[in-house]
Amino acid sequence: MPRLETPTFPTAAVAAPHDAAAQAGRAILIEGGNAAEAMIAMAATIAVVYPHMNGIGGDAFWCVAEPNGRVHAIDAAGFAGASATPALYRERGLDAVPARGPLAALTVPGAVDGWRLAGELARARGGRLPLATLLSDAIRRAREGVPVSGSEARLWASGKGPNERTALEDAPGFRDTYFVDGAPPEAGAPRRLPALADTLAYLADAGLRDFYEGDVAREIASGLERIGAPITRADLRRYEARAVRPLSLKLPGVEVFNLPPPSQGLASLAILGIAERLALGRPDTVSWHHGLVESVKRAFAIRDRAVRDPALVDGDPQDLLADPILARESAAISMSRAAPWPQGGGEADTIWMGAIDKDGLAVSFIQSLYWEYGSGCVLPGTGITLQNRGAAFSLARDAANPLAPGRKPFHTLNPPIARFADGRVVAYGCMGGDGQPQTQAQVLSRYRAGASPAEAVDAPRWLLGRTWGETSTSLKLESRFDESLIAGLDRLGHRVEVLDAPYSDTLGHAGLLAKHPGDGRVEATHDPRSDGAALGS
Repeated sequence: MPRLETPTFPTAAVAAPHDAAAQAGRAILIEGGNAAEAMIAMAATIAVVYPHMNGIGGDAFWCVAEPNGRVHAIDAAGFAGASATPALYRERGLDAVPARGPLAALTVPGAVDGWRLAGELARARGGRLPLATLLSDAIRRAREGVPVSGSEARLWASGKGPNERTALEDAPGFRDTYFVDGAPPEAGAPRRLPALADTLAYLADAGLRDFYEGDVAREIASGLERIGAPITRADLRRYEARAVRPLSLKLPGVEVFNLPPPSQGLASLAILGIAERLALGRPDTVSWHHGLVESVKRAFAIRDRAVRDPALVDGDPQDLLADPILARESAAISMSRAAPWPQGGGEADTIWMGAIDKDGLAVSFIQSLYWEYGSGCVLPGTGITLQNRGAAFSLARDAANPLAPGRKPFHTLNPPIARFADGRVVAYGCMGGDGQPQTQAQVLSRYRAGASPAEAVDAPRWLLGRTWGETSTSLKLESRFDESLIAGLDRLGHRVEVLDAPYSDTLGHAGLLAKHPGDGRVEATHDPRSDGAALGS
């Protein structure tokens, strides 16, 4: 088979699941902005053009590698509002946090303050572009209108559709904002978001902290009170994104970085560390796939015990990536029989994007509303769609992630970066809830084994468990897998389900960028499963 070529750019590149976001990032790079500035522009634009996957009413995480080797991490995850108590839900006869509606919108949106913190990092690296420039593309597109994406249209046209569709459609402001002519959107239909455009324009002028402390905060708080969501203006004022120390894992020839709790970055690194000790051999053998699947199971068990609000984590999560622990987990894997599954699972709809500039500053970024369209609630006056990340909380007092005011929920979001011993820096990642660590492991493992970035991202993938509204917990494989491999996994005891599609949204939207030492070129690719692009200069 001919080798799948990867787009290669002389000095810098971006990758995003929607072409418009990639265009916004490239424009900033061409204008002289750095990778962090480009990502702020991309984050704003993707919130407009891919609203089912993310928005400024959600959370985000950043992993940023400097050319000198230093790696930064930003936790822009919000906490539960002061009124979000288990008693509030029990008084309404609920035994769980609902996934849709005002009571699902219980955590402060953190993404915008993450943009602010990333802006400070950008300026420390010489960035000088004004915020108005960074947000201009998003403002224009929201005001003039954008065509509904194929991904969003497929979500509505598919048999499963969004989870709890009726509750989603009935959420305050949802139909008026996202339906086109009173009906679910079809691909290509024009849609304007004027209230969101006005909010972004105001922030461009007043500064991003206005989202939490100024006139925009006042409008958000008023809207929250009007729909009955348990977040107050005081909660908004109290929120700040945090610079945190990234987790890291050393493998032969590469060091990989990811986010600490409440992100599940620990799981993504643990999969790689466990699988490395299995000596899986070349990709696309039965043993290679089996070993990765079993590593996922062991890593998720670690994650489910350890990942929670960082204030409640016992010890240093970096210690869970120590050699003795990873060796113990690897030794517990049978290469002749699949371990029982499931242990649990989560779902999410998210975007991952990457950027690397001419100087080698690399950004891996992820932003989400949690489920598709989050809580479904669109605040009047601001056009902000609120996340439902609080649905990850439990009302049980003895749960791993119990609900309490001020507490952060468990997050599937995790943006990795890898530094290779030969000088390459690689920003990569994927959306898709529990699928994120699984896809990351498949993509990076293929790339380390010699696949081009395009081949690593394009190759058929699998996913263990539930995601994207799926109720089954099987091992889901795209239909491009060889029949003998499928049969081999079945013989080992995996409950295999072959999907109809050769390229399925269920398997997530991934991307990978690699900056090479010496000539400084950047290879960049984004998933054919998305509406995305890799662009550069």
